[in-house]
Order: sequence, then structure tokens, then C-alpha cells
Amino acid sequence: MAVPSISAARLPPFECRSEPSGNPRHEKPNRTRAAFLSGGGGGNRMPSLIFRFPPNFVRQLSTKARRNCSNIGVAQIVAASWANNGPSPATGPSSNPKPNLINSSVVPPPPPAVAAAADAVVVAPSVDLVAEEGGDGNPGVGGPSHLAGIFSSDATRAIHVGEKYQRIVKTDSITTPIYNTSAYWFKDTAELIDFKEGRHKSFEYGRYGNPTTEVLEAKMSALERAESTLFMASGMCATVNILHSLVPAGGHIVTTTDCYRKTRMFIQDWLVPKMGITATIIDPADIDSLKSALDQNNVSLFFTESPTNPYLRCVDIEAVSELCHSKGVLVCIDGTFATPINQKALDLGADLVMHSATKFIEGHNDVLGGCISGSEKLISEVRRYHNIVGGVVHPNAAYMMIRGLKTLKLRVEKQNTTALRMARILEEHPKIQRVYYPGLLSHPDHHIAKKQMSGFGGVVSFEIAGDLEATRRFVDATKIPYIAPSFGGVESFVDPPVIMSYWDLSPAERAKYGMKDNLVRFSFGIEEFDDLETDILQALEAV
Repeated sequence: MAVPSISAARLPPFECRSEPSGNPRHEKPNRTRAAFLSGGGGGNRMPSLIFRFPPNFVRQLSTKARRNCSNIGVAQIVAASWANNGPSPATGPSSNPKPNLINSSVVPPPPPAVAAAADAVVVAPSVDLVAEEGGDGNPGVGGPSHLAGIFSSDATRAIHVGEKYQRIVKTDSITTPIYNTSAYWFKDTAELIDFKEGRHKSFEYGRYGNPTTEVLEAKMSALERAESTLFMASGMCATVNILHSLVPAGGHIVTTTDCYRKTRMFIQDWLVPKMGITATIIDPADIDSLKSALDQNNVSLFFTESPTNPYLRCVDIEAVSELCHSKGVLVCIDGTFATPINQKALDLGADLVMHSATKFIEGHNDVLGGCISGSEKLISEVRRYHNIVGGVVHPNAAYMMIRGLKTLKLRVEKQNTTALRMARILEEHPKIQRVYYPGLLSHPDHHIAKKQMSGFGGVVSFEIAGDLEATRRFVDATKIPYIAPSFGGVESFVDPPVIMSYWDLSPAERAKYGMKDNLVRFSFGIEEFDDLETDILQALEAV
């Protein structure tokens, strides 16, 4: 795992030199000061130094520095003494050495009090974040083995993995810093060569990695029980990277009828005509059609959602993975609707799982992102392509997704409960023609969902008993949800797909994709259930 070289301490610049006579005087400091500066007894001596501090040095010293040092003069002397112990222009390897905090030989580590006074941020030892077996038999969080049994739940992993015990960059900040940088520097060409040949751990360029993003990726790997995770700028960016990097020219893709429209458009309008790739589209639960496609084509990848968009169909991940693997075919599941809280696609046999992190992962409707999790081998293949074409998630967005992940389990469990309760109510309502929710016995794939999901998600699709105008009256009468695309956030959204996503198609073309005028997709947020129920029921009165 790459680790950056970062300045050892956030101290203002200053100069320190011996007296110009060439025979510096020596004074015997009092015992307390000597012990503080040297860590030894009061008999230790130090040269008399002339310190040149910037005019605003005292003001710039952090609150922590003033708290840890009983007097500001001591703090100044400690800081200057620490710097003076480093190599001088005459003796050091460089006239302007760059601290290398990984086995540094340029700047010695400061005394603990100095590090505290300076709010030090240093590179921690490299930690392997690959999941390991925990005490409960489930994969742990990686890193120190004694933590695996403690970090055994998704809630704890989402909060702590990559942080506290496993920081890539050591800091006493509770939250992960945002590293807003486009590039990383090396102290000399020897260090650069060491980096290129794998002896020095660092970053190089913002398109290839960022410390903030790596914390986010570590958390997602722990939640998905994956060896590696790669975050990108959006869910579609993740989809495009998977299809371009893992399906060769002339390859064959199998996907499903019910899916996100832009995914289908990319396959049909770009991959098939422009790259010579062929595709078979099957019903999500049609195992026989999958067998036929595998027998008749040189299939490279089976790519589908589970649950799907917008009818929430479910694929038997274990069955299709076993079948595809018997033919040497990779399986990628888009688990955006499920989240890693409700479904572990990799545990069920899939090779890759992807998410539009814009939805439940971040959960606050305020940032875009996408991710792919799987084996190190496969993620490395996708990463090689990604490093060339870009689509990098911004470190500020990565920070926001780290924050969102920490409440993922709480939010998803609330949304699961609300959606299931409301789906049951809607199913009995006279103005609802049909409800699509995998938690209902009436759903065609309920038996599959019950087998592989621990919760059924926060999205419910349903058909109004009426035409497009009746559907519009219902949507317009709701007060709590926003009429908007997307889903999975803390705010509820209501979406008439035929208008929101298929309005550019003719009625005949919409019917081809199963888009009905009376279909509504409702994404439940974390509002109080009673308020949502009241709002939906009153809106149905307008139908």
C-alpha cells in the first residue's frame, strides 16, 4: 500500500545558528530545562544558540503547543533545538533536506513533547488492510490480528477500519485529514528510484492514489470482505472502467433486461458497435438462458444488478457464480440497491461487486462516487486502466464518503424497516395496482432475496391504479419527498421513471424496456415512518 512522505511537523520556518565568533559559549542550563531538551539528566549541556523566529511565530504556535509547554520560551527553544540537531548545510546530505519519515535518516524524530507541541503528522508503518479471519469465523478488518475479533461487525468496521489503529498517515486527529494535492514529491532521485523499484512507499500523482481515498477504500474492502477496493468519480465511471478493462475486443457480455438505463446504453451504443463486443440480455432469474448464452458464446463477463433498477429483481448470485465459473467467466454484481449491509456479493461467489457510492454509501445526496471491490488481481487490472483514463474521486468527496460510511448501518437498517412496512401497506391499498419489493412474498424473486439478503433495501417501486395523469397527481401531491433522480440518501425521493429517465423515448420504446406510465420509484430516507405514511396516504387521495 502506498504511503506518502509528509512534513514531520507543522512548525513555522525559523533560522538557528551558532554565535559568529566561531567559539560559541556554552552555558549550563538549569536541570529542568536540560532534562526537557535532552531527555537525560541535568548535567547535559547544549550550545548557546541565536534563534531567528518569524515575527508571528508565537501567534502561530498551536494551542496544543502552549498547553504542553509551561512557557512559550521553552517551546521555542525546544523547537529550534530539534531543528538544530538535524544536518547543517555543511554536514548534511542536502542543503535543503526533505524529511523522510519512513526510516528517516535526515531529520531525527522529535522528543514526544516536541511532537505533541507541533501537532506532528507522520507516516505510520505500512499496514496490510487485507481481511483476515476473525475470532467469530468471519473476515476481520486486517492489520493487527488481535483487532479482528473486536472489529467483527459492519458498524464497527465502517467506523474504525483505516483509522485509529490502521492509519496510513499517523495523526492524533480523530477524523481523516483531506489531502488536497495533485502530486507528491521526492527528496532526491535516489528516493524516486527506490519508489519506482518498490523499496520506498509513497504516492506519485493524484490520479494514482491519495491518502484520504485509501482510508475510504480500506473501509469498503472490510465491509465487502474484499482484498482490494478502487473508488472513482461516479458509479457509471466504475461500470465503464470494469467493462473496458475486463472485456477484450471481440468479447461477449451477458447482462439483464432490468437494469440502469445508462449501463444498457453504454453496452448497446458504445461497446457493441465500436469495440466489436457482443452481448446477450436475459431475464434476471432466467438460469436456463444464462446456460444457453454461456454455451453458445465466448463469454468474458456476466454483469448485472441485484436488486435491479427499477423493478428490484434479484439474481441468485451463488447459482450464477457457480455456473459462470465453470466456464471461466467473471461475475460482477452491481450491489448499489443492496449495499454491503444487506448483501455480501463476494461471499456469495461473485468476483467483483460495484456500487454507485452516490447512493446509500455516502447517503446524504451531496457527492458523487463509485467503487469496485474484489480480489487484488482483478482490481489491479481495473486500476491500471483507471490510472490511464482518470475519473478520480476528489479527496474532498472521499472524506465525505468516509463520513457517510460511518452511519451506513444505522441508515440502512432504518430504511429497510420503513420500506418493508410501507410496501406492505401499499400492497393492500385500493389505489395501488402492484408493488415491487423483494421483501414481499408477492415479489417474483422473494425466495432468492430471502436467501442472500439480510435486509431488502430502502427503495420500493409500485404502480398507481391509473394512467400517467393519475401518477403525476400522486407525485405532485406528496409533501416530504423530493421529485428527483437518485436514491439512498437521508431525504426521501419520489421518481416517476417514465418521465425522469425515459421521457425521450416513444411509448412503444418505453414499453420495450418495461417502463409503464403508472410506475413510481420511492426511495425512503430516514424521516419518521408515521410522517412518511401520512404523506403517502394523503397523496394517494389525489389519484
